[in-house]
Amino acid sequence: MPIKNRLAEMHGEITAWRHHLHQHPELMYDVHETAAFVVEKLTSFGITDITTGIGKTGVVAVIDGKSNNSGRVIGLRADMDALPITEATGLEYASTKPGLMHACGHDGHTSILLGAAKYLAETRNFDGRVVLIFQPAEEGGAGGLAMCQDGLMDRWNIQEVYGLHNAPGIPVGTFAIRPGPLLASSDEFEITVTGVGGHAATPHEAVDTTLVAAQIVVSLQSIVARNVDPLRSVVLTVGTFETDSTASNVIAHTARLQGTVRTLASEWRSKAEDRVRRIAEDIASAYGAQAIVKWTPGYPVTVNTEAETAYAVEAARAVSANVDDTTDPIMPSEDFAYMLEERPGAYIFLGNGDTAMCHHPAYVFDDEAIPLGCSWFAELVERRMPTA
Repeated sequence: MPIKNRLAEMHGEITAWRHHLHQHPELMYDVHETAAFVVEKLTSFGITDITTGIGKTGVVAVIDGKSNNSGRVIGLRADMDALPITEATGLEYASTKPGLMHACGHDGHTSILLGAAKYLAETRNFDGRVVLIFQPAEEGGAGGLAMCQDGLMDRWNIQEVYGLHNAPGIPVGTFAIRPGPLLASSDEFEITVTGVGGHAATPHEAVDTTLVAAQIVVSLQSIVARNVDPLRSVVLTVGTFETDSTASNVIAHTARLQGTVRTLASEWRSKAEDRVRRIAEDIASAYGAQAIVKWTPGYPVTVNTEAETAYAVEAARAVSANVDDTTDPIMPSEDFAYMLEERPGAYIFLGNGDTAMCHHPAYVFDDEAIPLGCSWFAELVERRMPTA
């Protein structure tokens, strides 16, 4: 594999950074130690244009090439936050914070971008400007949106933006990408059903919210089965079902459902919301109960633009002989989608081998993937902004 020699030399150093970050995970926007570590490393690379506090705790840094005749500005993004998971890897560098773990590889992503930054700051073998984006709160906090709302794209005049994510199940050394939708949107709903509680022996004197809620759960599945074009991808999941009673001989007064709707077709987000509301409210009414639906919009569909995907593929093929440019989209969501709504760009998967899946307590980021990720970022910059 034509990994850049300098990045191969730096492999051990970058791995040490990753292990340090893994030992000190932080959640959501509370990534102060991680952001400080990033700033310390960037400063040691000789990078002076560093801004903190973008999107609350995000870090943005700029590297200028040897020249800037092209006027091109490319953004490279990595996420920094961890998850509220108790680690079960047994690693010697396991998390030192009980109940917190880098179970999605963001420690790897941050280290990869730092490695690419060090290489680009040393060589500056490009004509233009690179904007490094270290983002907080990808795991449910919409940190990507917060950074965009803080003026990320306009303030630094970013014209294209790229990111990567490790992918368990894909061999190390393989990249996977596709133009168009790559990851799904994810919206959340909460349905509260209110009826009339009572004794289990006298159901005729009550309005059974457990029965009503169960009918709603079953009927919600008809949205995907009977309202969605079979060629479209929509997943509706009811994740929780709870009542205000834990007794076997009580008819609960209220029941509450929580779930998500995921789709690769943006137009289906509003349609799904309408159908969830109508089904819940109408079924509850038919039984003499009331249903209140709370709908919380989540991350949008992650959509790779055509031209920028081709650039990402070209850079990946320069790094590895194993590039799948027609990979299937997947239904998890990713808040890099907000950045792709503001600028053209692409998101690529970096093989992590045969490991536990992301968000699993036994997940392990494969450090052998580090030079590939660093080389992809660097190659992308040098190919998109070649020197004369």
